[in-house]
Amino acid sequence: MRIQERNYRNRQGEIDIIGNHNGYLVFVEVKYRENTEKGYASEAVDYRKQCRICKVADYYRYTHGIGSKTGIRYDVVAIQGDRIQWIQNAFPHIETGRTQRWK
Repeated sequence: MRIQERNYRNRQGEIDIIGNHNGYLVFVEVKYRENTEKGYASEAVDYRKQCRICKVADYYRYTHGIGSKTGIRYDVVAIQGDRIQWIQNAFPHIETGRTQRWK
């Protein structure tokens, strides 16, 4: 992956990594858990977190002039102790009423 941004923030929230990979604009959420005491790192990206990531991504695309024809993907990098798992296309884009006005 070619990284374009790290820790991109706006009023909607934050995206850990934004990059390009295999022709896609990729928005990556990184989650770390030392152990399973509080659950698995990959489970921390629940529906509510996914909605927030999609809102931030939509605003990023709007402010950077990236049209709807550009392929996008949402990945999760789950770090559990010393084990790293890169989950590509971890969840689909979630439309919200707020973000539709930016398109």
